Amino acid sequence: MILLLAAAATAPVATEAQTKWNIDKSHSKVQFSVTHLMISEVTGDFKAFDAEITSSKPDFSDAKVVFKIDVNSINTEDENRDTHLKSEDFFNSERYPAMVFEGTSVKKTGDNLYEYTGNLTIRDITKPIKLKVVYLGTVKDPWGNIKAGFKVTGVVNRFDYNLKWNSLTEAGGMVVGQDVTFTVNMELTKAN
Repeated sequence: MILLLAAAATAPVATEAQTKWNIDKSHSKVQFSVTHLMISEVTGDFKAFDAEITSSKPDFSDAKVVFKIDVNSINTEDENRDTHLKSEDFFNSERYPAMVFEGTSVKKTGDNLYEYTGNLTIRDITKPIKLKVVYLGTVKDPWGNIKAGFKVTGVVNRFDYNLKWNSLTEAGGMVVGQDVTFTVNMELTKAN
């Protein structure tokens, strides 16, 4: 047994080549929604984001992801609301200008379906979250680029990240919901 361990320790380890992928920002979007007055939803998106993505397997089952969002790029199509969201009541974007997700593990849950676990940092708080990922496939575009598509969804309790501003309606309901649902539609381009 000791000889086998020694041989394994000295034998060269075969590693699969890591492929780097870049986000095609013109075909990707980061969107969110949250209830308002308990009767409707406010939606918005972030205009600026980037990621470091590598994978050695063609089905992305070993993907490593670091995804960054520029909080100052928030857009709900209401300038006053966007300014409030950037303030200390919510993101405090002057002090904490980025949200960061760093993946830690991937679990296949079905055909082209994954659960991706990682750590999400908002403001100065980092907590583990689980995301649902649909791998939509890989194709070669008309210009010879290799493209891969994904839809990522999740829910974040904003109170967990100290985004706690709220007020109550006359009936006692919250003006802004506690859970924020988000969707990331992501098209990647294989790096040359």
